[in-house]
Amino acid sequence: MTMEENTVEDKSTETRTGTAPEIGQSGPTDPAALRRTERNARIAVTIFPLLVIAGGVIGFIGADSVSTLAPTIPWGLGVIMFFMGVTLTLPDFTRIAKRPWIVALGTGSQFIIMPLAGWAIAQVLGLPPALAIGVILVGCAPGGTASNVVTYLAKGDVALSVSITTVSTLLAPLLTPVLTLWLAGSYMDVSASAMMVSIVQTVLVPVIAGVLVRALFSRLIDLLGPVLPWLSTIAIAYVVAVVVAGSAGSLLSAGALVLVAVVLHNGVGLALGYLVARAVGLDTAARRALSFEVGLQNSGLASSLAATHFPTEPTAALPGAVFSVWHNVSGAILAALFARRPIED
Repeated sequence: MTMEENTVEDKSTETRTGTAPEIGQSGPTDPAALRRTERNARIAVTIFPLLVIAGGVIGFIGADSVSTLAPTIPWGLGVIMFFMGVTLTLPDFTRIAKRPWIVALGTGSQFIIMPLAGWAIAQVLGLPPALAIGVILVGCAPGGTASNVVTYLAKGDVALSVSITTVSTLLAPLLTPVLTLWLAGSYMDVSASAMMVSIVQTVLVPVIAGVLVRALFSRLIDLLGPVLPWLSTIAIAYVVAVVVAGSAGSLLSAGALVLVAVVLHNGVGLALGYLVARAVGLDTAARRALSFEVGLQNSGLASSLAATHFPTEPTAALPGAVFSVWHNVSGAILAALFARRPIED
């Protein structure tokens, strides 16, 4: 998830001026605190993908032992989403009401561009049914919280990024199963109702629980803030390890094809997200936010759904695992390029 499912310790709400207060708080204002915040964020986008890669390597090397943990994947995802909920505060939700049309634009772009792009890539590459379903599932997943970190590093509109991530996550129990049934139903039987129940259990309930814990124990959560992103990353690496272990037998033969599909999928999302924002006249900071919101997916959810609902096709979970690593690499590179370009508007 790779930070797609990562919680974020430091996020910006005022990015046009380069300041970086934390979400829901006034945040650091002195130069030393801002430098410390930026340093922590850069460490995060460097270390997180490496930890997830390490998880994949462990899963591949110890496939026989790690694959037996497949039934725990939904629990691992639940832990990740709980940590996401813990980072949300009341101001994160009130910001949605302040800019509803922009949030709707970003959420709509996410659930239109990425599902259709996943289906089109599966068609163009002639992917086998299991891999096609895996790519489509990634496209139908909501946005990942990695987008919040890289938007901050890119000096984008992080408040908008968090708002879109929140809305797409809350809509996922309805939209992800429906879109998957529509686009992947021709490959295999897809039970939209069962998938809806799974997403409620592994996404919606943990996120709501996290929000409640944050509200009831805010001081404790603030104290644990620096640790939460790393706990989330460990959970992400765990999910990737189990997913890779389950499809280790076909990884060598299908790995190159999956990587091509993932790189194309991610690139289309990043590019079209930016172009949509530009076409409707949004400022540069918002364009950067929409680029990452559309291009970076909650691929951990896609892997979990594939492993749960297509247990006889282990390669269906492979695109999500590969996407979990790749989208953090591409996101960090694009964020660095964006950060070097001044925001003039």
